[in-house]
Amino acid sequence: MVKRRERTGLGRGLSALMADIETPNDGPEPEAATSEQRTPRRLPVDLIRPNPDQPRRSFSDTALEELAASIREKGVIQPLIVRPDPHNSNFYQIVAGERRWRAAQLAQLHELPVIVRDFDDTEVLEVAIIENIQRADLNALEEAQGYRQLIDRFGHTQDQLAQAMGKSRSHIANLMRLLALPDSIQDMLRAGQLSAGHARALLTADDPVGLAQKAVANGWSVRDVEQRAKSAAPTASRAKVSSRSSDKDADTLALEGDLSANLGMPVSIDHDAASGEGQVSIRYRDLEALDDLIQRLSKG
Repeated sequence: MVKRRERTGLGRGLSALMADIETPNDGPEPEAATSEQRTPRRLPVDLIRPNPDQPRRSFSDTALEELAASIREKGVIQPLIVRPDPHNSNFYQIVAGERRWRAAQLAQLHELPVIVRDFDDTEVLEVAIIENIQRADLNALEEAQGYRQLIDRFGHTQDQLAQAMGKSRSHIANLMRLLALPDSIQDMLRAGQLSAGHARALLTADDPVGLAQKAVANGWSVRDVEQRAKSAAPTASRAKVSSRSSDKDADTLALEGDLSANLGMPVSIDHDAASGEGQVSIRYRDLEALDDLIQRLSKG
């Protein structure tokens, strides 16, 4: 197995990665920031530019106006994290804090407090994704997609994400399972028509799209969807699944859950303890999902 390059930033949390706080002296920190890098300074707003690779493209006008009103009254309390613009040494590029930068312009501020860090392109993207995940207004699917990016792009494990984000590992695994749902259900989740609880219940449904449409039309609770998802499955199919699941040990079931979460697709493991042989089955919903799976597996 190829060993990935160890990254210390995520494991120490977002604040430590951006050097907003002092980190415990647990040993050598080759990436640690100097005291000068940790000290906020002020920069003219017109010398600060947004990151063109910022994962978050949508900013609510209402939320920006509310933040601008707060900034007019109290100023910008938390400094932006910036780096020297790699394309123009006269400017700085935002690593974290684009909303504050936009709202500050609405509030007609001329300078902003910043902390300047020498991040490379990979670190900039990583911090941007983490900052977006930690925002309270992300829906469950956006949060799951953020975790997926961190795993795919940087090789982080669910355990590392759980530690860095202050979440349980099961929370991250359950959210990532939502990425296996059909696109139409994901659209309902993004629009707020379904909750994450509804979506999780639909994962086991025989006809998840039809059940989701009925749930939205009738205003069903999560419990309603759970009950109908179980009752809608064909009896023979339920018996087969129940029989197969009962034969699997807890480790196999946990591994199925991990693989399903990591791939964003339902995974089944059938293992023969006597011979040591078995097979892994991955279910995809369409050719686009199959192509995505092939690309993931090809990357090793």
